Amino acid sequence: MTATLTRADVAPAASPKRRRRAPGWLAVLPLLVFTAVAFGLPAGAMLNGAFTVEDPATGATSYTTGNLTASLQGAYLTALLGSVKLSAVSAALAAVLGLPLAQAVVTSRFPALREAVFTASGVLANFGGVPLAFAFVATLGNAGVLTRHLGLGGTGWDLYSFWGLVLVYLYFLIPLMVLTITPALDGLRAQWREAAQNNGATTVQYWRHVALPVLLPSLLGGLVLLFGSSFAAYATAAAMVGSSVPLVTLQIADAISGNVLVGQENVALALSLDMVLVAGLVMAVYLPLQRRSARWLA
Repeated sequence: MTATLTRADVAPAASPKRRRRAPGWLAVLPLLVFTAVAFGLPAGAMLNGAFTVEDPATGATSYTTGNLTASLQGAYLTALLGSVKLSAVSAALAAVLGLPLAQAVVTSRFPALREAVFTASGVLANFGGVPLAFAFVATLGNAGVLTRHLGLGGTGWDLYSFWGLVLVYLYFLIPLMVLTITPALDGLRAQWREAAQNNGATTVQYWRHVALPVLLPSLLGGLVLLFGSSFAAYATAAAMVGSSVPLVTLQIADAISGNVLVGQENVALALSLDMVLVAGLVMAVYLPLQRRSARWLA
């Protein structure tokens, strides 16, 4: 006798309960909160202050573009252009000097030398501020050790000048360039050099027609990174040159502290907004260059 099974007799297997997985954004929520507090609030305060002016008689505040207009005139404009000039010259020199140094390290047959240079570059790239200024003042200042022993005072050498500040900036920009360009140099394939040599190309021709075109996005990206690093530097220049070299970071400090004029805090915020805009332009150039170099060297 064959038993007939009805649909009711065949009970569906109980499916296990699916575990509800937390949304992925919860994992980055602490980082988002920290970013909003550490960067969002200061940025909002800067924007609000840059477009706000207070009436000294009534204390009433109103929104205007007067602060931005003032930040692009007179001594403030001179300081902004001075920072751009200093950053551009320092970044260009650091890129020119850092590239052959990085190439020498990459092609070295001594792993210990490579590790030593990278370790020293990592330390020196982050060494700045007042300690760096004091080290150069004690070494190459008016009464510095090398200044007296080499007789630099009679040659017109002046550490507390534009070119003196460039020399100090190179101390941490060249190691930063070494760290930045080394991954790109490691990405140059040995087959490219061998192919160029098999076709009769010299070393100069290889670098001109093969290596440099491939490295160009990384070189420009490193140049932009060096520019941004020197553009935002403050403590070293403040401790060394004071107001003898016009820089926008020093002007911001003077406006906030009231060293020159009282009540210019909002102009200082406008100057900070100018710096943010310049940094934004720098990053707008840097990020596409990094993506392009990554495609070539992948």
